[in-house]
Amino acid sequence: MATDVSAVQHGRVVEGKSQGNGDAAASCCKTGPGYATPLQAMSGPREQILYVTAVYSGTGIQKPDYLATVDVDSNSPTYSKVIHRLPVPNLGDELHHSGWNSCSSCHGDPSAQRRFLVLPALVSSRIYVIDTKTDPKAPSLHKVVDPEDIVQKTGLAYPHTSHCLASGDLLVSCLGDKDGNAAGNGFLLLDSEFNVKGRWEKPGHSPLFGYDFWYQPRHKTMISTSWGAPAAFTKGFNLQHVFDGLYGRHLHVYSWPEGELKQTLDLGNTGLLPLEIRFLHDPSKDTGFVGCALSSNMVRFFKTEDGSWSHEVVISVEPLKVQNWILPEMPGLITDFLISLDDRFLYFVNWLHGDVRQYNIEDPKNPKLTGQVWVGGLIQKGSPVVVEAEDGTTKQFDVPEIQGEKLRGGPQMIQLSLDGKRLYVTNSLFSTWDRQFYPDLLEKGSHMLQLDVDTEKGGLALNTKFFVDFGAEPDGPSLAHEMRYPGGDCTSDIWI
Repeated sequence: MATDVSAVQHGRVVEGKSQGNGDAAASCCKTGPGYATPLQAMSGPREQILYVTAVYSGTGIQKPDYLATVDVDSNSPTYSKVIHRLPVPNLGDELHHSGWNSCSSCHGDPSAQRRFLVLPALVSSRIYVIDTKTDPKAPSLHKVVDPEDIVQKTGLAYPHTSHCLASGDLLVSCLGDKDGNAAGNGFLLLDSEFNVKGRWEKPGHSPLFGYDFWYQPRHKTMISTSWGAPAAFTKGFNLQHVFDGLYGRHLHVYSWPEGELKQTLDLGNTGLLPLEIRFLHDPSKDTGFVGCALSSNMVRFFKTEDGSWSHEVVISVEPLKVQNWILPEMPGLITDFLISLDDRFLYFVNWLHGDVRQYNIEDPKNPKLTGQVWVGGLIQKGSPVVVEAEDGTTKQFDVPEIQGEKLRGGPQMIQLSLDGKRLYVTNSLFSTWDRQFYPDLLEKGSHMLQLDVDTEKGGLALNTKFFVDFGAEPDGPSLAHEMRYPGGDCTSDIWI
């Protein structure tokens, strides 16, 4: 097997101005995709549609996964409905996350355009490229990157996170080799035509485990996170696998864009299963957060005076003592989080407990809880699982119904409107884990919710007029996961 290694040429920042791909980019800095700054993005148009990955893989329904187009225009007659479905041409893919071929990191390049949505299939290792420009409401398949080509040229498999680069290339984290071993993980580099170029990281500089990543070019740094070995997590969650070293607890700090592993941060038992990672959107900032799922902690990472990176726990979700569950204590399980474009608020979900939280992070060292709402979970009223208090009494959480429907599963993926006033929520994590923790999801399907956000004083409220029922899909109940706006959002776009 030949393993290619490629270098990335990236725009550099000089005196706060982005120097992109040549003089034309520098002189026409407002003609590329996205927005010049995160604050400008907040003034962008209100969202009208959302693309949502929807999964049949692992559900028992022998149908291909698909990309759903959801109408989120409150003035539309099809508001809160799936208005288009694009099935992929294969079975068993497990569509998961998504990213753009071009985003605000290419804003200085007048030749770049945000046209293609990149859909890595976590289980099959295919990468689908979707044309959203020709007909935004009815996207079409443009290309399929073959997993055999990826394996032959790089040895990588199980693709997860995709981010565009200012160079026009795409970077995709891969969680293992074709046999599901974490030791084979690393970063796949695709060119602007979605051809495999090779690995991004230097030889011998692959992380211990793979999952998510975010880069901050002004600090010449990329940091990646650690889920686990695909051979372990694809079979469902087994706590023994954590003790066996098959799940991660590290952050990997790389030089950007060179791909040299500079530092590995061991988060210890307070940082088990660090999943999603975000720097603050302001590209001058040298701090960000990572959600550690199993430990249920939000960890802040930051640059120190000597140029190295450190970390601290800034939010802890205490495990709940429970009855009638598989363990005597239930973690919150922080599986997704995001940061508003003005870097004022951080939102995260507790997939098992069932709540969505909002924190003010204007002081990143001391987040303040400003909003919380329960929209599912294992300990809602009517569930056999109850929380046991110190005095022996038990309790459960009130979870409202919407349009006569009981809310299923727990809040899992979230997406925020550009102006920060609407938070969208889906509830599927990964089909195998859904079956293990929320078997009703496979029988009744996912749903998508919307929370109204108070951006002045803080607060969250459920919008009872919005409910997308993926249990009522034409081919049977499906599992809804990540959401994307056609014009970019706070989890897809990076500023340089």
